[in-house]
Amino acid sequence: MKHGKVVVVTGASGGVGRATARAFAERGARVALLARGREGLAAAADEVERAGGEALVVSVDVSDAKAVEDAAQQVVDAFGHIDVWVNNAFTGVFAPFTEITPDEFRRVTEVTYLGYVFGTRAALRHMQPRDRGTIVQVGSALAYRGIPLQSAYCGAKHAIQGFNESLRCELLHSGSGVRTTMVQLPGLNTPQFDWVLNRMPGRARPVAPVYQPEIAARAVVHAAFHPRRREYWVGGSTAATLIANAVMPGVLDRYLARTNIEAQQEEGEHSGPGNLWAPADGPHGRDHGAHGRFDDEAVHRSPQDWLSRNRARMGVGLVAAAAGALGVVATSGLRRRG
Repeated sequence: MKHGKVVVVTGASGGVGRATARAFAERGARVALLARGREGLAAAADEVERAGGEALVVSVDVSDAKAVEDAAQQVVDAFGHIDVWVNNAFTGVFAPFTEITPDEFRRVTEVTYLGYVFGTRAALRHMQPRDRGTIVQVGSALAYRGIPLQSAYCGAKHAIQGFNESLRCELLHSGSGVRTTMVQLPGLNTPQFDWVLNRMPGRARPVAPVYQPEIAARAVVHAAFHPRRREYWVGGSTAATLIANAVMPGVLDRYLARTNIEAQQEEGEHSGPGNLWAPADGPHGRDHGAHGRFDDEAVHRSPQDWLSRNRARMGVGLVAAAAGALGVVATSGLRRRG
């Protein structure tokens, strides 16, 4: 990225968005940071600048289509164009479906699903006239496999999956130079588990194994520059979940019903009111950063993620190894016949 790609990241004030903005900045990008939380945005901008990038802060609620369009125009006014748009912003409610109010379910859907729709529309408005650009949808294993206590979030992620597939087909049909891809993530050590509106007795937590957000950020950056792949799976747990769901979804239903209520909770008091209706750093003026409270157990590397990002290289290596093996066998056979 010698000339400094222009990258927009939604949900950039914390978690995966924060780590992703920093990862792009390390490659010299000009990064537009979109989110509601002003304290988190200010801290994210400082990190981008220190990492070698250039930051533009835009405070916006992604559930407001007009506000997202205006934010995109701000980016173009400041940086001239948009090369990469990363949809990442979300919110959630941690409760059984019957304990989530209609307004809460609607709000999760508006932010987590329609926020991606509005972000994608704003990106296309500026990318299509140039006939180039990449849109990365930050997804989850839950885009394919719903789990208990997260019906609103899982529903939104499933919707993003279907929407993105439809859009991808349309872009391919038109021969567009604009690309879209999706990155399916595992449980991550982000502040989201202290942000979700929680109605359960225990404190919310990700299902183990837990990965650091920098693993997700690396995958998002890679996807942005290798968008011909329709999607990337990050983490062994994501791969195992998606394969199991494809092969034996009924068995997985029963397994998750038996294990996942407890697996998503731990002892401790809820840390706050959540970020459903207002940013988590709002009245308290606190920057939450990229990491959550699970640093002691979170892993920093994912062999599966490396294999996913280097699939072509591995394929060439396997072909070369196979050719070499065949050559050895053939030579050995000739020697025996000689």
